[in-house]
Amino acid sequence: MDVDSVAHLVRPIVDDVAARGVPAVLEYTERFDRVRPATVRVPAAELTKALDALDPAVRAALTEAIDRVRRVHADQRRTDVTTQVVPGGTVTERWVPVGRVGLYAPGGLAVYPSTVVMNVVPAQLAGVESLVVCSPPQAEFGGLPHPTILAAAELLGVEEVWAAGGAQAVALLAHGGTDTDGTALAPVDLVTGPGNIYLTAAKRLLRGVIGIDAEAGPTEIAVLADHTADPVHVAADLISQAEHDTLAASVLVTTSPSLADAVDAELQRQIIATKHAERIMTALRGKQSGCVLVSDVDDGLKVVDAYAAEHLEIQTKDAKDVANRVRNAGAVFVGAYAPVSLGDYCAGSNHVLPTGGCARHSSGLSVQTFLRGIHVIDYTADALREVADRVVALANAEDLPAHGQAVTARFTR
Repeated sequence: MDVDSVAHLVRPIVDDVAARGVPAVLEYTERFDRVRPATVRVPAAELTKALDALDPAVRAALTEAIDRVRRVHADQRRTDVTTQVVPGGTVTERWVPVGRVGLYAPGGLAVYPSTVVMNVVPAQLAGVESLVVCSPPQAEFGGLPHPTILAAAELLGVEEVWAAGGAQAVALLAHGGTDTDGTALAPVDLVTGPGNIYLTAAKRLLRGVIGIDAEAGPTEIAVLADHTADPVHVAADLISQAEHDTLAASVLVTTSPSLADAVDAELQRQIIATKHAERIMTALRGKQSGCVLVSDVDDGLKVVDAYAAEHLEIQTKDAKDVANRVRNAGAVFVGAYAPVSLGDYCAGSNHVLPTGGCARHSSGLSVQTFLRGIHVIDYTADALREVADRVVALANAEDLPAHGQAVTARFTR
């Protein structure tokens, strides 16, 4: 995904929203989404209405997903730690939540209430005091975001939802504005959540004005499999990711030519029965998807570590041991009964993960995304005096003598 290729299209939108606020957002919304919401902020009554009308089976599934994600993410919250460096000298690391965050839920080819869960839960557990869910308005629903998005927000106790999407949404989150009814739309400190290339370009352009989680690209799955894998399972999992987007990547890395052939046959059989067959076929035939034959599992691990997939399934003999040797992946799914779909919804893990090889250096969304570590330094006079000559020596070595004088001045009067 070449974000730079669309930056020249996105920059005027970002600058316009910064200058004119909500009127600019509504104009771009009408152009791109073919609808003009009455207000950007969704009325609270619409959230309640959406939850009341939600299919009971979907509500039960969302409730279960929320519970499991909360259980996993509750264990991620760090505690403040104080280290006594010397007698009279301590450094405390405090973990402080971001003040206000914007959480983006896409609304393009599919609707993602699960992404609302994955963004909101860790923010809440981090202690974020103010958050807003932002999702594109839908002409089908009178300029509101998809009702399942609204229902998920209500189920999570979110009080603020904006009907805005794409680059203009990120710009409004960064700069804030005044809604059509005079309501203040406060800017945020951090924006998280996946989106298309235009939204990603806006995140890149506004980084510094706001913090961002990552520049997410099209979704990816890699499956490392040997002769023990079931081709029915492997094919189904490759298809499940290809269903997202024509740019989605589905990659099989295997030691077994016979498995590769069997998976190809299964793909042909299963795709015919899927709802989004054309989209899936485009993704699977794209240059981003394919099969890599390797001589053994060790070589397979080298391939998947180099690829650093967003989602990596291990379907080999001794899958747990193999999974423990993986260095680069957004999330690792072990064995025949941990498909990526489980992680998308109800494993308890987070599905907002690094793409495009970024798993080599970055992690998925977590409670830590919404926390900042602040060092608090507390030294007594004796503790400072004891190390003063070391500070002076280093300050002079860097030709910054005033740094040293800031210490010695405390003891020379």
